[in-house]
Amino acid sequence: MKKTSITILLIVGILVFVNLVSEQFFFRVDLTEDNQYTLSKATKDIMKSLENPITVKAYFSENLPPNIAKTKKDFEEYLIEYANLSDNNLVYKFINPNENEEKEREALESGINPVMINVREKDQMKQQKAFLGAVLELEEQKEVIPFMQPGAPLEYMLSSSIKKIAATNKPSIGLIQGKGQPSVSEMGQVKLGLDVLYNFTPYNLNDSTPIPSTYKTLALVRPTDTLQPSTLKKIDTFLENGGNLLVALNRVQGDLNTAYGSVMTTGIESWLKDKGVEIKDDFIIDSECASVSVQQQQGMFRFNTNVSFPYLPIISNFSDHPITKGLEAVVMQFASPIHYIANDSLKKFTPIAFTSEKSGSLKAPQYFDVQKQWANSDFPLQKQTVAGILEETYANGNTSRICIVSDGDFAINGNQRQQLQADNVNLMVNAIDWLSDDTGLIDLRTKGIKYRPIDTLEDSTKTILKYLNFLLPIFLVIVYGVVRMQMNAKKRLKRMQENYEYETK
Repeated sequence: MKKTSITILLIVGILVFVNLVSEQFFFRVDLTEDNQYTLSKATKDIMKSLENPITVKAYFSENLPPNIAKTKKDFEEYLIEYANLSDNNLVYKFINPNENEEKEREALESGINPVMINVREKDQMKQQKAFLGAVLELEEQKEVIPFMQPGAPLEYMLSSSIKKIAATNKPSIGLIQGKGQPSVSEMGQVKLGLDVLYNFTPYNLNDSTPIPSTYKTLALVRPTDTLQPSTLKKIDTFLENGGNLLVALNRVQGDLNTAYGSVMTTGIESWLKDKGVEIKDDFIIDSECASVSVQQQQGMFRFNTNVSFPYLPIISNFSDHPITKGLEAVVMQFASPIHYIANDSLKKFTPIAFTSEKSGSLKAPQYFDVQKQWANSDFPLQKQTVAGILEETYANGNTSRICIVSDGDFAINGNQRQQLQADNVNLMVNAIDWLSDDTGLIDLRTKGIKYRPIDTLEDSTKTILKYLNFLLPIFLVIVYGVVRMQMNAKKRLKRMQENYEYETK
């Protein structure tokens, strides 16, 4: 009896010791495809560089459905790791706003708004108010994560928010203005992504003053007017001095109201061609495409239907490059093929985004037939380049980099504030990160984002997965039962033998 009591006490003591140690030395094994739960070097550097403590107030409701409650658990585990890395410069606490009106009011005043989710209770579905957000505070600085979508890149949300309130002397990124380009306000989603590390500001390019050296990178997005040779010369000087440039250019333009598409000329296409990069004045068409809404009439009734429109390609083929790493799908409109025509040892061109295996191109101008029934023969081409990087080395030893995208509108959400595809924004923000030599958070922005439509699977594959998911657990239980039955049968046979000796207790 005494021996048993000592054993129980030892087991209890070991469990208590392991529990205390685990609070100080948190670790977990990450077996996910993209190392989703392994902190990046960028995050570790951010946390180790903190000089002042950051307070995180996490506003999460309790008793959430399992798929949503997982977001809370993941966020809490991230906070534990962050706190350990920061040498206790990160302090956090969880608050349940549904507990009372005072805590709910605190969450609302902090900028955390609830969402309505469906919850099953007693075989009935009902809606529940749920909070899934956090507030980060560093002295007078404050950053709000109003809502954490399940499956979203939590590490990027948390690391970028910390970086945003802790960073000082952010470098400037200039959005060139003056030739019909969109304003900064028309690129709100891009600005939101860039504001983490940069000051994204308008820059009026003129012929009288040189481009300030404070700009490491400039963005030339969808110019509609012609740029004069003297203006382009200033950009050349900027590049020769080690600057970098993002060019998002419309070589063709389309108008769905008139169902007509035409060529666009701004002088940029000739300037790029002199550098060895030709953007064709063709419309790319692709079998993998977005749809447009078409009004149809049947009898006395009018209704809208969505029709696939190959002039809006969905780009999902990317090269292995920091700009495109983790991207799943970018929706473009009226893009054009890019060709590299130079043969210069001082220049290097790297394609980074391509059309699908079934695509084509049509010479502008074009009339759009929205009702056209497209056939496979309309898409004889594959993997046409729609984005790439041109790197050039100059006589002074400097190197410039130009990221070129053959759709000027891919990252503009306009004055109407329409929501862009997430990867459209990621493509531009990643490009500017890479051009500006600050790539720390590129990998995190797309971490956790997966574009995996089940419609892309073949019917046979979907059927196999469905039955495998249903039958495999049953099969394993049967195998276990058969094994146990055989083991018990062997024991019975052994006991029936005459020379079998029973153990005495």
